[in-house]
Amino acid sequence: MAKNKTSTNPKSEPEVKPGSVEFYFDKFAAAHQDPANIVIHIIFVPLLLFSLFGLLWAIPFPYIKFLGQYNADFNWSSFLLAFIIYYYLKLSPILSYFMLFIMLAYYYVITLLLQWQKAGGPPFGALCGLIFVISCAALYGGYKKEGKKLSFEYRYKNILVAPLFLVHLVVKRFKIKY
Repeated sequence: MAKNKTSTNPKSEPEVKPGSVEFYFDKFAAAHQDPANIVIHIIFVPLLLFSLFGLLWAIPFPYIKFLGQYNADFNWSSFLLAFIIYYYLKLSPILSYFMLFIMLAYYYVITLLLQWQKAGGPPFGALCGLIFVISCAALYGGYKKEGKKLSFEYRYKNILVAPLFLVHLVVKRFKIKY
């Protein structure tokens, strides 16, 4: 009679530490399996982040004397940028640099939209508000389609992790280590 031997130490993936970027990516990927929801996230997560920057930019910022000539360049979205980059830097320095580049591109587009507003275009705050509402509705629809419930803790961390996850997918395609 032959015994069926099973290895007690199978070769497996290294364990992912809670709080690491891979941990959050695994949680995010596990909660987003539906192909339609993935497409919705690819389109609307960047738009949601852009609209958040735009909405915060549209809130008037008080004049602060010590900022001098840079007072016009500093606004409420600067705080969001600093917080997000700091958070991403703690998770993955390489991915945070990619995100910083993307957010600077957002800032450039915001300045173009503000110039368009001055030239008679639509109100900037209203445009960002519309993008925000449409993005939230689409992402909510994607979550409903997915049908999975996230814990309270991970639901809000996913708001921060989602843009980084999308950048991670692009970086992974080019085989860049992060």
